[in-house]
Amino acid sequence: MTDEHPEARRRLAEAQGRVVAALVAGAAVPEGFDPERMRVQALSLVAKRRSVVARIRPDAAAAAGPDLVAEFAAYARSRSAPPTGYRADADDFAAWLRERGRMPDPPRKPRWWSRFLP
Repeated sequence: MTDEHPEARRRLAEAQGRVVAALVAGAAVPEGFDPERMRVQALSLVAKRRSVVARIRPDAAAAAGPDLVAEFAAYARSRSAPPTGYRADADDFAAWLRERGRMPDPPRKPRWWSRFLP
């Protein structure tokens, strides 16, 4: 199959990249898009991420407590793009909270050989 319109495809891919960057990375809203609608959609995407992260890592949600909305928004703003996958996002959020003293270090797992020690 030959690509009859490589330049059009390249321009479309660049435009789509600008829209995604505006939605998930706080980039400027591309020309032709309503800034208020883009802002609302970006907030909605962060809320969706937050709810999934809270289900995957309830310990992180509990550590953030009543500040979960603000903490997750700050975490999301600190990144140029979300990590790939919800599990990575949840673990990164927990690490972000830990760096700020909002979440304790995970308990250390005993070494397999420690069961043989007196």
